[in-house]
Amino acid sequence: MKVLICAGNGGIGQGLIKAILERHPDAEISATYRKQKPADLSPAIHWFQTDLTDQKSIEQLASNVSQIDWLINCAGFLHQLNGDTFHGPEKSIRQFEPDFFLSNIQHNTLPTLLLARYFSYALKQSPRGIFAAVSAKVGSIEDNRLGGWYSYRASKAALNMALKTLSIEWQRSHKNLCVSALHPGTTDTGLSEPFQKNVPEGKLFTPEQTGHYLLDVLEQLTPEKTGSFFSWNGETLPW
Repeated sequence: MKVLICAGNGGIGQGLIKAILERHPDAEISATYRKQKPADLSPAIHWFQTDLTDQKSIEQLASNVSQIDWLINCAGFLHQLNGDTFHGPEKSIRQFEPDFFLSNIQHNTLPTLLLARYFSYALKQSPRGIFAAVSAKVGSIEDNRLGGWYSYRASKAALNMALKTLSIEWQRSHKNLCVSALHPGTTDTGLSEPFQKNVPEGKLFTPEQTGHYLLDVLEQLTPEKTGSFFSWNGETLPW
């Protein structure tokens, strides 16, 4: 099994890599990082420095990883620090700023579309392929009960629509492939750190827990399940 984990340097990416190494020791794993390559994972991993928001960078990645069965994009963006100014998800429309909205789209939506474009041929050759991206339950339009978080919700909803649309196209051309969106739950990473105080007890997962939960879901995916949105516990989520 040949696996590519995009944003493998992040918390969820590293957790998933560790789970695959433990459960599938014979898997050939490639992974991407943007700035700093993790130093504490298996030396057998093939690392590629990649800017997932840059078309040329992903095109170059695809030229280096020509055979693949699973491609899992773990990249995510929720907040940023500009100097001393923290910019987090909006509580009100009055906080909406175009640049922050576009950053959410650039990091949460665009990479998966670029990865699909440049890895389409490689995935088509797999006898049982998976193309999945880490999304978020707050990207579900039907599940939205609280409002707020305009940019993040919209970028994840756009990601979900892209994956659903891709699954329809590839159902015709990539018959052995499953396309899926994955909700990882709240994981103890830098992305969720500013918002962890409201997480119910027992619902803040370590990256290792999340990695194993997501691998449980991935191992159950089949071409018949393509175009679905799954939670970390295997529950099917509404779009």
